[in-house]
Amino acid sequence: MSFRDLRNFTEMMRALGYPRLISMENFHTPNFMLVSEVLLWLVKRYEPQTDIPPDVETEQDRVFFIKAVAQFMATKAHIKLNTKKLYQADGYAVKELLKVTSVLYGAMNTKGVERADVSEEDSSKFKFDLGSKIADLKAARQLASEITSKGASLYDLLGKEVELREARTESIARPLEINEAEKVMKIAIDCVLEQVQKTKDMLNNVALDEANLEAKIEKRKLELERSQKRLQTLQSVRPAFMDEYEKIEEQLQKQYSSYLEKFRNLTYMEQLLDDHRRIEQEMFEEAANMLHLTQNRLKEEEQRLLKSGKNDDSDIEIQEDEGSDSEVEDGQIMKQRTATEMLLQGRAGARIVGTMQGGDTEEDEDSGDSEIDLDEDEDEEEEDMEDDSMEISPSKSSHRARKPEPLEESDNDF
Repeated sequence: MSFRDLRNFTEMMRALGYPRLISMENFHTPNFMLVSEVLLWLVKRYEPQTDIPPDVETEQDRVFFIKAVAQFMATKAHIKLNTKKLYQADGYAVKELLKVTSVLYGAMNTKGVERADVSEEDSSKFKFDLGSKIADLKAARQLASEITSKGASLYDLLGKEVELREARTESIARPLEINEAEKVMKIAIDCVLEQVQKTKDMLNNVALDEANLEAKIEKRKLELERSQKRLQTLQSVRPAFMDEYEKIEEQLQKQYSSYLEKFRNLTYMEQLLDDHRRIEQEMFEEAANMLHLTQNRLKEEEQRLLKSGKNDDSDIEIQEDEGSDSEVEDGQIMKQRTATEMLLQGRAGARIVGTMQGGDTEEDEDSGDSEIDLDEDEDEEEEDMEDDSMEISPSKSSHRARKPEPLEESDNDF
């Protein structure tokens, strides 16, 4: 038993017009009275003239009722019912009842469809075109006239049956004449011999046709053998262009192998070029960073030198007050400033020259030479500046030596 079976059974009974409402809870417990009522109603619905006793009070009456219903459905509707499940009168009986209700429900649906078709046909009767059935009407009319004529002739012949019967009996009772019977037999024998001769002629023609067909078959077989031999000879002969074809195929194979090798080399070289460009870009960025750092360091040195130059100016003023070699010291200070400016200009003017292209080319070689020349010029300038600084350094030492010593601090100043 399932919920779907109970639902389908209740819906079908409601659609069939069962007067009592059937709920899904009626079959949770055995309910033989409801099952007997449903069975009796279904049997009456299937055949109203049937006579099945409705008594179900005793056990024997119930058994007889179930057997009678099962026998009726098996003989009339060819539906096999399980009597044990029907006698249980619970949810298992619903499956057996569903067999009968599904048949009646399907018949009702088909009947409804047929009614709809009949109504459509009735509505389309007046729209039917009789022009297409004129030939059928003529044929029916002709057949009706032939039937009437044949019936009339048959009636006339049956009316003559009395006279004909007498003539037939006389002819049968009359003894046969040997001459007439011999003539009839000869005529029949001649007809049979003629038919036999025709059959022999047809057999001879069949033999001739068979011989012709065999000759044609032999001819086709010979043609087939010749064609096969020709095919074998053509297959055994080597074409003239095969040697050239094989040579060109070998050359193509070599060209393909060389193409593969060059393609691999090209991809490898492109990869190396990309790596070289990346490394060169990194070196260029590193050089730019170093240049930036050197510029910052030079700025710091310039500021430090300017500060030291201010201190030297103060020392020079003190020495001028004392009245010692001020003009010489002024000249040395000017030389020192010019030297530092030249050093700064030389270092600031140095530029790193490079390109973003990879590979060893003539331009890269020239640029490498130019970088070497710049490095050499810078080295020469630094040597000149070192010489100048060496010349200036005694004056600085003299200036530093001439600086006044700081006063000693004492507690008695105040």
